[in-house]
Amino acid sequence: MKSWIEVSEQRLKANFAAVQALAGAEADVLALVKAKGYGHNAELVAPILAAAGARWLGVDDAEQGRRVRQALQQDSQADLQKNFQTRLMVMCGMEPDDAAMIVAERLTPVVWTATHLQALEAAAYAAGERLTVHLEIDSGMARQGVAPGAELAEFLAALTKARHVDLEGVMSHLSSAEVAGSSVTERQRERFSEALAQLVAAGVRPRLLHLANSSALDEGTTTEWMRETAAAMGARVLVRPGIAVYGYCLAREGESGLAPKSGELAAKLRPVMTWKTRVIGVREIEAGQTVGYGATFVAQKAMRLALLPVGYADGFRREASSGLGNGWVMIRGGRAPVVGRVSMNLTVVDVTEMGGECVGDEVVLVGDGVSAEDHARWCGTIPYEILCGIRARARLT
Repeated sequence: MKSWIEVSEQRLKANFAAVQALAGAEADVLALVKAKGYGHNAELVAPILAAAGARWLGVDDAEQGRRVRQALQQDSQADLQKNFQTRLMVMCGMEPDDAAMIVAERLTPVVWTATHLQALEAAAYAAGERLTVHLEIDSGMARQGVAPGAELAEFLAALTKARHVDLEGVMSHLSSAEVAGSSVTERQRERFSEALAQLVAAGVRPRLLHLANSSALDEGTTTEWMRETAAAMGARVLVRPGIAVYGYCLAREGESGLAPKSGELAAKLRPVMTWKTRVIGVREIEAGQTVGYGATFVAQKAMRLALLPVGYADGFRREASSGLGNGWVMIRGGRAPVVGRVSMNLTVVDVTEMGGECVGDEVVLVGDGVSAEDHARWCGTIPYEILCGIRARARLT
C-alpha cells in the first residue's frame, strides 16, 4: 500500500460532540459527508456520526446517498435504529433523472426550480410515496438557490400544484461566514429574511431553517440570529458543520484582517485524519549533486535522502517542493524537509540528521506535526482542498 489514511473514531466523536454542544439542544445537526467525507471516506465516517447523534448527514448527490444509506444499514457496531432514522440530504443539486433514486433511497433533496419539483412529483407519484424537500434561497452566492421575488413566486406556484412533495425546510449558504461582523453576511441575512417573509405571505411555513456552516458556528452571531428567526416562525434550527467535524475551521477574520483570537468552536477541535506512508529507499549524495526534476535543488553538503512512494497524483501537492512551499513530513517525530520537486508518484525528503536505517519507517504526511493547514499554507489554498484531494484508502483507528 503506497499510503493510507487513519481516521480517529475518538476524535471524530469528540468533534461532533463539540459542535452539538455549541449548537444547543434547540438545534439539530447535519454533518456533511459529501466530497467523500472531506477525504475521510463517507461510508466509513457516516455510521460513526449517526451513532454519535447526527440526525442528518449531507451527501453530494443521489448516488452517494445510496452508498451512504447502504453503509448505515450494514454497519454492525452503530445503533441500527438510529441509522435507520438518520436523514440524508442531497446538497449539490439534482438532475431530473435522479428523482427515482431519491425517492427509492428516502433522500431529502435541496431544490430551487420548478423543474426539480416536477421531476420529484412524478417520481413520488409513481412510487406511491410522499417526499420532503428543502428549498435553497440564493441570498448572495449566485450559485445554487432561487432569488426572492419573481423567481421565488414561480417556484411557489409550482409547489402549490405538487401533491406528493412537501416543503420541510428552507436554507441558504453564506459566502463570508468566517468574517466577524461581515457586512456581506448582514446583507445575506436580510435577503434570507425577505425570502422567508415571501414564503409566509404565500402560506408556506417551513419546519426547519438552516444557514450556519462550520465558520458560522465558530463566529457565533449567525447561529444566534438563526435561533431568533426560527423561534419567531415556530421553526427549528438545523446547523450544517462540514470541516469542523473533521477537526478544522477557517481562521476567523475581521473586516480589515485576522481577528485576534479563535472562535468558540475552533479551539475545541482536533484533526481526525492522519495520512501516512513508508520510506521505500535511502541514498547518500555529495555536495554539488542535484535532486529531482529541473535540477532545482543543489546539495550544499553531503546529505542523506529518503524516498517516499507518494506525489501529486496521490494528493501530496507539487507546491510543497523545496524552493516553493518548502514543505516537510514527519519521521520519527521530527521534520524531514522536502528536497527538490514533488513528482507524480515520488517525493524525496532530507533525513541527514536522523541517523540509522529508516527504510520501512512510517512517515506522517498529514497529522500531528504537519497539518492540513500547513499544506494549505504551502499551496496558497485552504484545508478543504488539501483534505479532499488526498487519494488513499481509509481505515478506523
